[in-house]
Amino acid sequence: MKKSIIKNTLLFLAVTAFGWQTSAQDLETYLQTAAENNPEIKIAYAEFEAALRRSPQVSALPDPTLSIGAFGRMMQSDMGAEEAKISLMQMFPWFGTLGAMEAAANLMAEAKFQEYLNVRAQVFYEVKAAYAEFFLAQKTIELQQENLEILETYKELALSGIRSGNASMVSAVKVDIELAAARTGVAVLQDGLKPLQTDFNLLLHRGPLEEIVVQDTLVFSALETLSSQEVLAEHPSIQKFEKQKEAYQMQQEVARKQGMPMLGIGLDYTINSETPSGMPGMNGQDAYMPMVSLSLPIVRQKYKAARETAEFLEEVSVHQQQLQKNELLSSLEMAKYELGTAQKLLDLYERQIRSSEQARELLLSAFSNSTGNFQEVLDMNQGILLLKMQQLEALKKGFTAQARMEYLFSKTSENEKQH
Repeated sequence: MKKSIIKNTLLFLAVTAFGWQTSAQDLETYLQTAAENNPEIKIAYAEFEAALRRSPQVSALPDPTLSIGAFGRMMQSDMGAEEAKISLMQMFPWFGTLGAMEAAANLMAEAKFQEYLNVRAQVFYEVKAAYAEFFLAQKTIELQQENLEILETYKELALSGIRSGNASMVSAVKVDIELAAARTGVAVLQDGLKPLQTDFNLLLHRGPLEEIVVQDTLVFSALETLSSQEVLAEHPSIQKFEKQKEAYQMQQEVARKQGMPMLGIGLDYTINSETPSGMPGMNGQDAYMPMVSLSLPIVRQKYKAARETAEFLEEVSVHQQQLQKNELLSSLEMAKYELGTAQKLLDLYERQIRSSEQARELLLSAFSNSTGNFQEVLDMNQGILLLKMQQLEALKKGFTAQARMEYLFSKTSENEKQH
């Protein structure tokens, strides 16, 4: 009986190398599924692709103008009767205008790409957090089921004591009360698994009731100490506003260049027919005339307004970037605190559980020898259960805090820069 109790109460959070490797592989598979199927990630990437198509639109020359006219009544000239006229004109923006517009569009596309990276990293964090919540619920159920087995063993011990006259019926009744509470707790926890399962699966954009493989444990550790300011400066959400700021600066240049004249080059071609009064040698010959035109941007209000709009939007991007930095730094400090606290608590719970299990063995031995109090055995067992549940909670919080830090330390990789 003693061996059975010891076997049932071993700390199930012990980490094995094989268990962690399998867990990491499974979680990596879930993250890959989210990257491929999550609607939020797909939306962000589609917006980036749409922004990327903006560049060839704004960098192209204006469409040439073709005019064709026919005279209802022929116009007489020395070259004959003018029958029709064809005009072709191509306008050219001021030097560097198209390049500036293309650069602004490319910077906006880069901002959208950084936004996509941020959304993807955020979804990865949400997947890890939801995985940790499901892990906590499922492992708590296993812990409660393990406790049920222990209580069943205690009931047999109490009944044995009653038969031998070393215990009263109160002992068996108290175990029954504990068993009823444990069974209800398991049922409630099992009911709570479904919404957690649905939440996780929807992040992966798959069926709400798809099976989730949860491994034996979660593993986390303190990340390498890095300069917060330096790391967060490379965060996609910060780089997004940096690219937006650069794009608005380029749009100011575009507004200035659009306020300059546009140059037009064209050709007029006139179709003539012979007339009796036409000039000899030229009568009936078609005429063509090269043309040059120049737009006169006299009304300046719209160009000034466009430049000022870009200036204000640049200012907005600067403030948004600073606000985002503040939020990331605050979140980073909280994640560091939660990570350190979780590690300290895990160490504490490990020691407390080990000591409590030793004390429980002594109490069981005393009860078996008719010198102990059975209520003390039940109380100690309940205390161990609570410590193990707190240990699971600390493990979940530490894992989630590390996942949050991984999100905060995310940045554009060299491969992604070649997008």
